[in-house]
Amino acid sequence: MRGEHRRQETMFSYVAPEARVPERHPLWPIRAMVDQALGALDAEFAALYSHIGRPSIPPEYLLRATLLQILYSVRSERLLVEQIDYNLLFRWFIGLSMDDPVWDHSTFIKNRDRLLEADIARLFFSEVVAQARMAKLLSDEHFSVDGTLIQAWASMKRFRSKDGSGSGPGPGRNSERDFHGEKRSNDTHESETDPEARLYRKSRGQGAQLCYQSHILMENRNGLIVDHELTPASGTGERTAAVEMVTRLPGNHRATVGADRGYDTADFIDDLRCRNVTPHVAQNTTNRRTAIDGRTTRHPGYTVSQRIRKRIEKTFGWSKTIGPLRQVKVGGVAQVNHLCLLTYAALPPGANAQPVGSRAMTSGPWCARIPPLGVLRRKKPRKRAPDGPFRTTITRNGWADPFTKHETTRFHDSFNGLLKDQGRNHVMFKGMDRL
Repeated sequence: MRGEHRRQETMFSYVAPEARVPERHPLWPIRAMVDQALGALDAEFAALYSHIGRPSIPPEYLLRATLLQILYSVRSERLLVEQIDYNLLFRWFIGLSMDDPVWDHSTFIKNRDRLLEADIARLFFSEVVAQARMAKLLSDEHFSVDGTLIQAWASMKRFRSKDGSGSGPGPGRNSERDFHGEKRSNDTHESETDPEARLYRKSRGQGAQLCYQSHILMENRNGLIVDHELTPASGTGERTAAVEMVTRLPGNHRATVGADRGYDTADFIDDLRCRNVTPHVAQNTTNRRTAIDGRTTRHPGYTVSQRIRKRIEKTFGWSKTIGPLRQVKVGGVAQVNHLCLLTYAALPPGANAQPVGSRAMTSGPWCARIPPLGVLRRKKPRKRAPDGPFRTTITRNGWADPFTKHETTRFHDSFNGLLKDQGRNHVMFKGMDRL
């Protein structure tokens, strides 16, 4: 029997928002962990607000909304507030009922900046790490450290001399400025948009950009982030931040810290050894003498640390593709550090490639692996064969993928595979099995 097509909406709804969320949705354990962390910060929240006046947005709502913005790659606060208004999943996670009004995006930003005064993001990150430590997911002996550049929300056209000399940009919204032949450095110039950003070049052959440096300390058991430090970009920022994070490690027992060859300096190695830390740093022997000798490299643990430390690059990759850290839309060290801490607190386990079913995948807020809606993985097609069509080899397991040389792919009805334009545009959803 055909159902009746009703155009009139019902006036009342008797289904709670949480009843519409699937039981196995990854936001369920995330919300439980977030609620526990926010409950521990109740005293800090109470100290931020006055007992009189008009009620503001609860800080718990602000932090939950920011986590949703990070996990679902919402590009702006204006779009986030819009989605909170009509998205039942977002309303349930934040704690709003279906009839609660949603605040304006400018009000959301102004109230969120108040959390910077008490460094709430650092406290929230520490509570998340404490939960992982209580679940025995963290190693207290073996760590890895690394840093990455975070591009600032500032234009090179606004990087001008501090004394006001030099030609400024012309009139108009996106006017041109000729700064070729002008010698610019952080000592004589600064950005008018973000004065705390620094001009820095990562390596030879790459252009300089206005950026910050984000440094993280990862434990080696499950690849979880246990500490973070943000500094202006500089040549010594990585080693200075690494020493500070190692100093904050709990306990006085011996530990190991793995790092790449950029940390292979005599001062850094001595600082670690003075703190009872064994430096498992990659040797830098390019036209120089390394500070790591055979006393360290002869042990099997050195090889293990060098292999595991590369997981940290996946953290940076997730935070810059799914997360908002490729180019931050806030200015200043305090605001960028606030965003980095919340991003690393929401870091899913898939960023560090733990096996499915491991304890790190099923415990804590890292159990969320939430790609943005519609994210696809596109494989680069091979070049056309001399005779014109793509070469395809038939095997007993199916047929070979025309865009890889040796891999074969078996398609089942349950797979979300799609071939367009006679196999020339091969698109696969994440999760497709490979043989």
